[in-house]
Amino acid sequence: MFAYVFIALTFVSVTASADDDVLNVDRSVSKSIQLAFSNDNNITPKKSDFEVVNYVLMSNENGERWSVITLTNLSHGERSINQEHILALFADGSRSKPLAFTSNFKGKETQSLTLPFGENKFPILGIYSSNNL
Repeated sequence: MFAYVFIALTFVSVTASADDDVLNVDRSVSKSIQLAFSNDNNITPKKSDFEVVNYVLMSNENGERWSVITLTNLSHGERSINQEHILALFADGSRSKPLAFTSNFKGKETQSLTLPFGENKFPILGIYSSNNL
């Protein structure tokens, strides 16, 4: 009997901890919101031809922060984007780029990318590129 109870409790424990990894949608943003946190270290995204059209913010119980970001290449030519071109603004006023990635866009192309921003106890409030400053 004890063995059955132990197995059942172990299963419930593993199942409950697996739910911590599931991403939940925090909110979707289609228009830029105005936030006025100071930027004493002048952290800005690298200049590019990419504009953030909209984004969906996601997180999980482990503090992982993710976003589905829709970007448009404003140039007529092919361009490559990487983590240096995008920044997230967190609720404590800090800024962070996503984890390493690279993606290619054709001229005037719009794509959606799902990007991780690591773990943070504060939620992401906004995502921007140099064309959304």
